[in-house]
Amino acid sequence: MELNVVILAAGKGTRMKSVLPKVMQPLAGRPLLRHVVDTAASLKANRTLVVYGHGGDLVQQAFAADQLLWAEQAEQKGTGHAVQVALPQLPIIGRTLILYGDVPLTTPATLTRLIGRVGDDTAMALITLLMDNPSGYGRIVRDATGAVVRIVEQKDANDEEKKIREVNTGIFCVPNALLHKWLPALQNNNAQGEYYLTDIIAMAAAESIRIDTVQPEQTWEVDGINDKLQLATLERTHQRVLADNLMRGGITLIDPARLDVRGTVTHGMDVHIEPNVILEGRVLLGNNVRIGANCQLKDCEIGDNTVIKPNSLIDYAKVGANAEIGPFARLRPGTVLADCVHIGNFVETKKAIIGKGSKANHLAYLGDAEIGSGVNIGAGTITCNYDGVNKHLTSIGDNAFIGTNTSLIAPVTVGSGATTGAGSAISKNVPANTLAVARGKQVVLENWQRPVKK
Repeated sequence: MELNVVILAAGKGTRMKSVLPKVMQPLAGRPLLRHVVDTAASLKANRTLVVYGHGGDLVQQAFAADQLLWAEQAEQKGTGHAVQVALPQLPIIGRTLILYGDVPLTTPATLTRLIGRVGDDTAMALITLLMDNPSGYGRIVRDATGAVVRIVEQKDANDEEKKIREVNTGIFCVPNALLHKWLPALQNNNAQGEYYLTDIIAMAAAESIRIDTVQPEQTWEVDGINDKLQLATLERTHQRVLADNLMRGGITLIDPARLDVRGTVTHGMDVHIEPNVILEGRVLLGNNVRIGANCQLKDCEIGDNTVIKPNSLIDYAKVGANAEIGPFARLRPGTVLADCVHIGNFVETKKAIIGKGSKANHLAYLGDAEIGSGVNIGAGTITCNYDGVNKHLTSIGDNAFIGTNTSLIAPVTVGSGATTGAGSAISKNVPANTLAVARGKQVVLENWQRPVKK
């Protein structure tokens, strides 16, 4: 059967105490809704429809690049009403998986098992969970044969029903034909005055529709988010799962509890990561890469045997093999380092291409630069690449030696094998294998009296 996915994402999230819509709150660096949309995509759904409400413009803008359908729930009248507003865009044939924008971590494996229980219009399925303390959840009511007959919400449950440990997660898979039949018949004569999606369970039982249940492999798969405390708790749970997967893949984590992964990590063998490291976006780590404490790597590629020393930031950069970065280095977007490059403490690069074996060991800024191989960049060197309007290129040839505190005023070229004297302000091209010195004349005043306080 054709698969449709409806994601309910209209809630305001008052308990978040934030101007950001609840489904846009970040988990592992991505909005809650992004996790759910990506899961739907992994299931190869024919169409994914998001029911939006509060902050709808912001939500739609954030997902403009996704192939999504949208339905507005202007008034929040319950989960049943939310699916009702999506109904006009659902075909009569096929089946629909109902997910929630604030339940971000349900795995494709669990959902595949759920979907597999609905092969025609004679069956539906839902995910349930056994809980030691089910307070606040709708209870799954079964008959003497064990068949599901209805779901009763906490506020509508009697004392015996409140003792039931099996609860509803809200995640359903239902034939479209049945949704088109049942949803218009929902009523709101309950304690909350809402249209409950759960009422379709009793309708299914009355029509002898088979109701199957599936349990998630992990309880956190169905954890919903209502406030910042729950968000932080699920963040740590999710991060531990990601850390465990990296360790199973061979990465050494000195403290798994102090790693944050906010994207995807591809890695070789014998990678070693110290505490308080953040890996964001798409990060590729070669064999035997070592990352020191307090580093942040975003959308970057690190070659084999490279060492990233503590407190370094790497952002949209590519680093070759056998390189040394840091401590306290910053590689900004557009940086490309060849093999065996050294970028030391308090060195910043931006849109800099640096050749094999070149070194900038401390206190330098290299922006909009093309630097050859075997170049030595002295401490305090800067490329003066910005004239207030445009950026300009600095080109340094192979084996050049840039003296301490050199200012390279772009556009400028330093030829291969050339040297600049310490403290020079280089504004004209330096030919290959020459020495360029550009300093103010030193003046010595004898019998000079230092000023004193009056």
